[in-house]
Amino acid sequence: MGIRRQAREAAVQMLYAMDLNTEDNLDEACKSFWNRRKGPAAVREFANRLTRSVVEHRPQLDEIISKYCTTWDFDRVGAIERNVLRLALYEILHCDDIPHQVSINEAIEIAKLFGTDKSGAFVNGLLDAVVKDL
Repeated sequence: MGIRRQAREAAVQMLYAMDLNTEDNLDEACKSFWNRRKGPAAVREFANRLTRSVVEHRPQLDEIISKYCTTWDFDRVGAIERNVLRLALYEILHCDDIPHQVSINEAIEIAKLFGTDKSGAFVNGLLDAVVKDL
């Protein structure tokens, strides 16, 4: 598994933990995560960068998710799917060096890994709709 995939998985796990624990201290949340899990420096750096950026842009990302969740209220979207979507949307909107399709494919695979058997299709549908409108 590549460094960026490992970092994205770690970022989703950190975002998920912060979401469920309402952790306000981002530095402490990252530190606590990496105290329990080891990884190469490149994975840690990219994961921390993604996590910080998603937290910084969370209101904008949540607004977009809400807009495109036509069949669900935002509050009913599962925590895994919500954080996978936040991460992928951040990459799509703010990381010009990452092709949209890479962000979408990575999000689908991570949603399948951590979510339910329907998570990948849900994430794919929402992200495809966003990219079509860009």
